[in-house]
Amino acid sequence: MALRNLIRACTHGYGKRYLSNEVKLLSVSVNDKTGVATVEMQRPPVNSLNLDLINEISATLTDLENNNSRGLILTSKKDGVFSAGLDILEMYKPEQERLKAFWISLQDTWLKLYGSSYPTVALINGHSPAGGCLLSLCCEYRIMLKNYTIGLNETQLGIVAPKWFIKSMVNVIGLRQAELGLMQGYMFSTDEALKIGMIDVIVDNKEGGLIEADAYLQRFAKILPGPRSLTKTYIREESIKFMEDIREDDLERFLLYTNQPAVQAGLGKYIESLKKRSSKN
Repeated sequence: MALRNLIRACTHGYGKRYLSNEVKLLSVSVNDKTGVATVEMQRPPVNSLNLDLINEISATLTDLENNNSRGLILTSKKDGVFSAGLDILEMYKPEQERLKAFWISLQDTWLKLYGSSYPTVALINGHSPAGGCLLSLCCEYRIMLKNYTIGLNETQLGIVAPKWFIKSMVNVIGLRQAELGLMQGYMFSTDEALKIGMIDVIVDNKEGGLIEADAYLQRFAKILPGPRSLTKTYIREESIKFMEDIREDDLERFLLYTNQPAVQAGLGKYIESLKKRSSKN
Protein backbone atom coordinates (compact mmCIF):
# COMPACT_ATOMS: atom_id res chain seq x y z
CA MET A 1 0.00 0.00 0.00
CA ALA A 2 1.50 3.33 -1.04
CA LEU A 3 1.71 5.99 1.65
CA ARG A 4 -0.91 8.13 -0.11
CA ASN A 5 -3.26 5.13 -0.05
CA LEU A 6 -2.63 4.82 3.67
CA ILE A 7 -3.67 8.46 4.07
CA ARG A 8 -6.80 7.76 2.05
CA ALA A 9 -7.59 4.74 4.22
CA CYS A 10 -7.13 6.78 7.40
CA THR A 11 -9.90 9.12 6.29
CA HIS A 12 -12.39 6.33 5.65
CA GLY A 13 -15.28 6.41 8.07
CA TYR A 14 -14.46 9.67 9.85
CA GLY A 15 -18.14 10.07 10.64
CA LYS A 16 -17.84 7.20 13.12
CA ARG A 17 -15.74 8.07 16.13
CA TYR A 18 -15.27 4.57 17.47
CA LEU A 19 -15.40 1.09 16.03
CA SER A 20 -18.13 -1.26 17.20
CA ASN A 21 -17.05 -3.62 19.97
CA GLU A 22 -18.60 -6.46 17.95
CA VAL A 23 -15.65 -6.37 15.55
CA LYS A 24 -12.73 -8.60 16.55
CA LEU A 25 -9.65 -6.41 16.53
CA LEU A 26 -6.95 -9.05 17.02
CA SER A 27 -6.31 -12.50 15.65
CA VAL A 28 -4.29 -14.66 18.06
CA SER A 29 -2.90 -18.10 17.29
CA VAL A 30 -0.43 -20.23 19.25
CA ASN A 31 1.88 -22.81 17.70
CA ASP A 32 1.33 -26.00 19.71
CA LYS A 33 4.87 -27.23 19.03
CA THR A 34 6.84 -24.07 19.82
CA GLY A 35 4.49 -22.22 22.17
CA VAL A 36 4.95 -19.05 20.11
CA ALA A 37 1.93 -16.75 19.74
CA THR A 38 1.27 -14.84 16.53
CA VAL A 39 -0.83 -11.74 17.21
CA GLU A 40 -2.24 -10.01 14.13
CA MET A 41 -3.86 -6.58 14.34
CA GLN A 42 -7.00 -6.39 12.20
CA ARG A 43 -8.86 -3.20 12.99
CA PRO A 44 -10.24 -1.76 9.73
CA PRO A 45 -9.03 -0.02 7.77
CA VAL A 46 -5.43 0.56 8.92
CA ASN A 47 -5.06 -0.71 12.51
CA SER A 48 -5.35 2.76 14.03
CA LEU A 49 -4.77 2.39 17.76
CA ASN A 50 -8.00 3.38 19.47
CA LEU A 51 -8.88 2.51 23.06
CA ASP A 52 -10.56 -0.75 22.08
CA LEU A 53 -7.60 -2.08 20.08
CA ILE A 54 -5.08 -0.99 22.71
CA ASN A 55 -7.13 -2.72 25.43
CA GLU A 56 -7.20 -5.93 23.39
CA ILE A 57 -3.45 -5.83 22.86
CA SER A 58 -2.92 -5.18 26.56
CA ALA A 59 -5.19 -8.05 27.62
CA THR A 60 -3.47 -10.41 25.17
CA LEU A 61 -0.04 -9.48 26.53
CA THR A 62 -1.28 -10.23 30.05
CA ASP A 63 -2.58 -13.63 28.92
CA LEU A 64 0.75 -14.47 27.27
CA GLU A 65 2.64 -13.50 30.42
CA ASN A 66 0.33 -15.52 32.66
CA ASN A 67 0.64 -18.55 30.41
CA ASN A 68 4.44 -18.47 30.27
CA SER A 69 4.55 -17.79 26.55
CA ARG A 70 7.62 -18.90 24.63
CA GLY A 71 7.43 -15.90 22.32
CA LEU A 72 5.36 -13.33 20.46
CA ILE A 73 5.19 -12.32 16.81
CA LEU A 74 3.30 -9.04 16.45
CA THR A 75 2.12 -8.18 12.95
CA SER A 76 -0.80 -7.00 10.82
CA LYS A 77 -3.40 -9.34 9.35
CA LYS A 78 -2.93 -7.79 5.91
CA ASP A 79 0.11 -6.35 4.19
CA GLY A 80 0.18 -2.62 3.48
CA VAL A 81 0.06 -1.15 6.96
CA PHE A 82 1.43 -2.47 10.24
CA SER A 83 -0.41 0.21 12.21
CA ALA A 84 -1.25 3.77 11.22
CA GLY A 85 -0.56 4.88 14.80
CA LEU A 86 -2.76 6.41 17.45
CA ASP A 87 -6.34 7.07 16.40
CA ILE A 88 -6.61 10.85 16.10
CA LEU A 89 -10.34 10.66 16.79
CA GLU A 90 -9.56 9.55 20.34
CA MET A 91 -7.89 12.93 20.84
CA TYR A 92 -10.10 15.24 18.77
CA LYS A 93 -13.01 16.74 20.73
CA PRO A 94 -12.59 13.91 23.21
CA GLU A 95 -14.76 12.53 25.98
CA GLN A 96 -12.50 13.27 28.93
CA GLU A 97 -12.83 10.00 30.81
CA ARG A 98 -12.26 8.03 27.63
CA LEU A 99 -9.25 10.21 26.77
CA LYS A 100 -7.75 9.44 30.17
CA ALA A 101 -8.45 5.72 29.82
CA PHE A 102 -6.95 5.78 26.33
CA TRP A 103 -3.61 7.13 27.53
CA ILE A 104 -3.42 4.96 30.65
CA SER A 105 -4.07 1.88 28.53
CA LEU A 106 -1.34 2.92 26.08
CA GLN A 107 1.12 3.36 28.95
CA ASP A 108 0.18 -0.08 30.34
CA THR A 109 0.56 -1.70 26.95
CA TRP A 110 4.03 -0.20 26.51
CA LEU A 111 5.12 -1.47 29.92
CA LYS A 112 3.80 -4.97 29.23
CA LEU A 113 5.30 -5.26 25.75
CA TYR A 114 8.63 -3.59 26.51
CA GLY A 115 9.00 -5.45 29.78
CA SER A 116 7.68 -8.86 28.71
CA SER A 117 9.53 -11.88 30.07
CA TYR A 118 9.17 -13.75 26.76
CA PRO A 119 11.00 -12.86 23.51
CA THR A 120 9.16 -10.59 21.07
CA VAL A 121 9.33 -9.96 17.32
CA ALA A 122 7.66 -7.23 15.29
CA LEU A 123 6.92 -8.36 11.74
CA ILE A 124 6.35 -4.98 10.08
CA ASN A 125 4.44 -5.84 6.92
CA GLY A 126 3.42 -2.31 5.97
CA HIS A 127 3.81 1.37 6.79
CA SER A 128 4.42 2.01 10.49
CA PRO A 129 4.14 5.67 11.53
CA ALA A 130 3.98 7.07 15.08
CA GLY A 131 2.23 4.63 17.44
CA GLY A 132 2.83 1.78 15.01
CA CYS A 133 6.53 2.52 15.14
CA LEU A 134 6.35 2.66 18.94
CA LEU A 135 4.91 -0.86 19.13
CA SER A 136 7.72 -2.19 16.96
CA LEU A 137 10.37 -0.41 19.02
CA CYS A 138 9.10 -2.24 22.12
CA CYS A 139 9.94 -5.59 20.56
CA GLU A 140 13.36 -7.21 20.72
CA TYR A 141 13.66 -8.01 17.03
CA ARG A 142 12.22 -6.21 14.02
CA ILE A 143 11.61 -7.70 10.58
CA MET A 144 10.29 -5.44 7.82
CA LEU A 145 8.98 -5.95 4.32
CA LYS A 146 10.48 -4.00 1.43
CA ASN A 147 9.21 -0.65 0.19
CA TYR A 148 7.47 0.61 3.31
CA THR A 149 8.22 3.38 5.81
CA ILE A 150 8.60 3.64 9.57
CA GLY A 151 9.19 6.44 12.06
CA LEU A 152 7.88 8.73 14.78
CA ASN A 153 6.41 11.46 12.58
CA GLU A 154 4.57 13.46 15.25
CA THR A 155 6.11 16.83 14.37
CA GLN A 156 4.64 16.54 10.88
CA LEU A 157 1.23 16.31 12.52
CA GLY A 158 1.83 19.39 14.65
CA ILE A 159 2.21 17.43 17.90
CA VAL A 160 5.10 16.32 20.11
CA ALA A 161 6.24 12.76 20.75
CA PRO A 162 6.13 12.04 24.53
CA LYS A 163 9.41 11.48 26.33
CA TRP A 164 8.91 7.73 26.53
CA PHE A 165 8.26 7.51 22.79
CA ILE A 166 11.53 9.38 22.27
CA LYS A 167 13.39 7.19 24.75
CA SER A 168 12.13 4.08 22.97
CA MET A 169 13.65 5.31 19.72
CA VAL A 170 16.91 6.46 21.31
CA ASN A 171 17.31 3.01 22.88
CA VAL A 172 17.20 1.41 19.44
CA ILE A 173 18.99 3.79 17.06
CA GLY A 174 20.98 6.06 19.36
CA LEU A 175 20.67 9.72 20.29
CA ARG A 176 21.99 11.32 17.10
CA GLN A 177 19.87 9.35 14.62
CA ALA A 178 16.82 9.72 16.85
CA GLU A 179 17.35 13.47 17.07
CA LEU A 180 17.61 13.83 13.32
CA GLY A 181 14.53 11.71 12.73
CA LEU A 182 12.33 13.12 15.49
CA MET A 183 12.95 16.78 14.70
CA GLN A 184 11.81 16.26 11.10
CA GLY A 185 9.13 13.71 11.86
CA TYR A 186 11.00 11.66 9.29
CA MET A 187 9.65 8.40 7.89
CA PHE A 188 12.53 6.02 7.15
CA SER A 189 12.35 3.68 4.18
CA THR A 190 12.92 0.00 4.85
CA ASP A 191 16.50 0.27 3.55
CA GLU A 192 17.19 3.39 5.65
CA ALA A 193 15.73 1.73 8.73
CA LEU A 194 18.05 -1.25 8.31
CA LYS A 195 21.07 1.01 7.83
CA ILE A 196 20.52 2.86 11.12
CA GLY A 197 19.53 -0.24 13.09
CA MET A 198 15.83 0.51 13.49
CA ILE A 199 15.09 -2.91 12.01
CA ASP A 200 17.16 -6.09 11.93
CA VAL A 201 16.15 -7.89 8.74
CA ILE A 202 14.42 -7.13 5.41
CA VAL A 203 12.21 -9.79 3.81
CA ASP A 204 10.27 -10.01 0.56
CA ASN A 205 6.92 -11.07 1.96
CA LYS A 206 5.03 -11.89 5.14
CA GLU A 207 5.55 -15.64 4.74
CA GLY A 208 9.30 -15.10 4.68
CA GLY A 209 8.96 -12.78 7.66
CA LEU A 210 7.16 -15.44 9.69
CA ILE A 211 9.93 -17.94 8.91
CA GLU A 212 12.57 -15.38 9.96
CA ALA A 213 10.64 -14.54 13.14
CA ASP A 214 10.33 -18.20 14.09
CA ALA A 215 14.03 -18.73 13.44
CA TYR A 216 14.89 -15.87 15.78
CA LEU A 217 12.60 -17.14 18.52
CA GLN A 218 13.93 -20.69 18.23
CA ARG A 219 17.39 -19.39 19.15
CA PHE A 220 16.07 -19.45 22.72
CA ALA A 221 14.65 -22.98 22.62
CA LYS A 222 17.63 -24.42 24.51
CA ILE A 223 18.17 -21.41 26.77
CA LEU A 224 16.48 -21.43 30.16
CA PRO A 225 13.68 -18.80 30.21
CA GLY A 226 14.67 -17.49 33.64
CA PRO A 227 18.21 -16.29 32.85
CA ARG A 228 17.10 -14.93 29.45
CA SER A 229 14.22 -13.00 31.01
CA LEU A 230 16.36 -11.62 33.83
CA THR A 231 19.00 -10.48 31.34
CA LYS A 232 16.30 -8.64 29.40
CA THR A 233 15.10 -7.04 32.62
CA TYR A 234 18.61 -5.83 33.45
CA ILE A 235 18.96 -4.32 29.98
CA ARG A 236 15.57 -2.60 30.00
CA GLU A 237 14.96 -1.81 33.67
CA GLU A 238 16.21 1.79 33.49
CA SER A 239 13.71 2.65 30.77
CA ILE A 240 10.90 0.82 32.58
CA LYS A 241 11.66 2.66 35.81
CA PHE A 242 11.72 5.94 33.88
CA MET A 243 8.24 5.23 32.56
CA GLU A 244 6.89 4.17 35.94
CA ASP A 245 8.31 7.30 37.58
CA ILE A 246 6.83 9.74 35.04
CA ARG A 247 3.55 8.08 34.13
CA GLU A 248 1.27 10.24 36.34
CA ASP A 249 2.97 13.43 35.20
CA ASP A 250 2.93 12.14 31.64
CA LEU A 251 -0.83 11.58 31.84
CA GLU A 252 -1.40 15.08 33.19
CA ARG A 253 0.77 16.58 30.47
CA PHE A 254 -1.06 14.60 27.78
CA LEU A 255 -4.50 15.68 29.00
CA LEU A 256 -3.45 19.31 29.37
CA TYR A 257 -1.72 19.40 25.99
CA THR A 258 -4.44 17.58 24.08
CA ASN A 259 -7.20 19.84 25.42
CA GLN A 260 -5.47 23.07 24.45
CA PRO A 261 -7.59 24.98 21.92
CA ALA A 262 -4.63 25.38 19.57
CA VAL A 263 -3.96 21.63 19.60
CA GLN A 264 -7.62 20.83 19.02
CA ALA A 265 -7.69 23.30 16.14
CA GLY A 266 -4.56 21.73 14.69
CA LEU A 267 -6.01 18.23 14.91
CA GLY A 268 -9.18 19.47 13.25
CA LYS A 269 -7.21 21.00 10.39
CA TYR A 270 -5.21 17.82 9.97
CA ILE A 271 -8.37 15.72 9.77
CA GLU A 272 -9.82 18.11 7.19
CA SER A 273 -6.61 17.96 5.16
CA LEU A 274 -6.81 14.16 5.15
CA LYS A 275 -10.40 14.33 3.91
CA LYS A 276 -9.41 16.71 1.10
CA ARG A 277 -6.49 14.49 0.06
CA SER A 278 -8.78 11.49 0.10
CA SER A 279 -11.42 13.18 -2.07
CA LYS A 280 -8.77 14.22 -4.63
CA ASN A 281 -7.50 10.68 -4.87
